[in-house]
Amino acid sequence: MKQLTFYDYIKIDEYSATPKYLQLTNSIINALEAGKIAKDFLLPSINDLSARFEVSRDTVEKSYKHLKKIGVINSVPGKGYYISNTDFRQKLKVFLLFNKLSAHKKIIFDAFSAALGEDVAIDLYIYNNDFKLFKKLVNTKQEGYSHYVIAPHFLEGFENAHEVINTIPKDKLILLDKKIPGITGEYSAAYENFEKDIYHALCQAREQLSKYHTLKLIFPAHSYFPVEILTGFKRFCQQYAFNHKVISDIAAEPIGEGEVFINMMEDDLVILLQRLIAMELKVGQDVGVISYNETPIKKILLNGITTVSTDFKFMGEVAASLVLSNEKKHIEVPFYYTRRASL
Repeated sequence: MKQLTFYDYIKIDEYSATPKYLQLTNSIINALEAGKIAKDFLLPSINDLSARFEVSRDTVEKSYKHLKKIGVINSVPGKGYYISNTDFRQKLKVFLLFNKLSAHKKIIFDAFSAALGEDVAIDLYIYNNDFKLFKKLVNTKQEGYSHYVIAPHFLEGFENAHEVINTIPKDKLILLDKKIPGITGEYSAAYENFEKDIYHALCQAREQLSKYHTLKLIFPAHSYFPVEILTGFKRFCQQYAFNHKVISDIAAEPIGEGEVFINMMEDDLVILLQRLIAMELKVGQDVGVISYNETPIKKILLNGITTVSTDFKFMGEVAASLVLSNEKKHIEVPFYYTRRASL
């Protein structure tokens, strides 16, 4: 039987969104925890690891510096890096599964990782709203993790998502951003209440909305956004007698004075603003604009775009607290209306 070497324990997953330097870091720690390498073990040179695993020298160097910072390895000039501490243990290792990469997902990830600290390993994967890829990733990543933090948003084929998620031990499961029906057992969640959130946000904006006659929600036909948003939007418009319309293609939609546009997708916001500028309509006077999901650029774009948004930083911090405490709680994340010049 082949004797395993140090290199057999190094795992670089091209499908993972986790930076490769952290994958290398976690591989070395895993080998240490498994007793495969011992104190004073001399690690391969930066050039050696770089060539063998086809990663940049900067990646290996960054990994070694990180391991040195957290007290796992040390270095001797002219000799290289060696294991200096065998008592180091990563008790927590998180499988983090996002539906996509975006500005607000980065806010969640940054807050999540900062709150967990450097002693917790995070493996980040992206499934691009594709249920088949989601299923594959969940089914093939069922070992070695203390927690599974999952954001379940799909374009289609999601009817059996609960069956896939139910294969994860509930004491390790944290649903992020959205709860879905059919999940059994006691698990944790940091989630949005989509119908209630959009309804109450529009109620807060009611005074500003009153100078317009029609509300148009740009809701793409092929979208991962929850239909509960439509329900909350229509409930508000019906209760307060606003003309309203749900549209799927802002590029083809007629635009007139006295209308408010609520966009869900960033691409739609760009198209909308381009059209408004070309038509010489004044945003915040002739037409109103509300954008779903706060991002830094919206604070300054056209003197400020009004947003309705969950608190993504808080969501990341709450998810981290659920990992660290291992409490089984369902925590509803706050949702805010932020008025700016576009309304």
